[in-house]
Amino acid sequence: MEERKSIPVVIKVKTEVFQQNELKEYFFEEEGQVVRIGEALYIRYNEVMEGIEQPVPVTMKVLPDGSVQLIRAGEVRMRLKFDYQKELETNYQTPFGTMGIRTFTNNIRVSLKDRPFSGNILIDYDLYGGEEKLGVYHLELSFTA
Repeated sequence: MEERKSIPVVIKVKTEVFQQNELKEYFFEEEGQVVRIGEALYIRYNEVMEGIEQPVPVTMKVLPDGSVQLIRAGEVRMRLKFDYQKELETNYQTPFGTMGIRTFTNNIRVSLKDRPFSGNILIDYDLYGGEEKLGVYHLELSFTA
């Protein structure tokens, strides 16, 4: 893939969230684009959620070391960081102020293919706010040109 050339893709995202003994599943399919800048791959799409008027711009940044960052813009801003078996801190910016959160990545897998240009990202992680475990998450993102 050429650097800075945007390739249109179809993106499918499935998220399972286990919080307070309850499992919730979310699934959506959107058009987006993939861009390579330097050694990093950026997967960009707009997430449309029930009850939220404006779509939320989301970027998934895949780094050459296998780590991944999930960047959400909009009214609520965050940059979740994932690296295998590591606990990483970040900030969660809300209209009410900034809150420190942490991720612990239990499993992460990134696979990319050239023909057709496609990829899969799988991340299993725990999310913490302060000392409290907020939930267990399973995120799957796939894209195809």
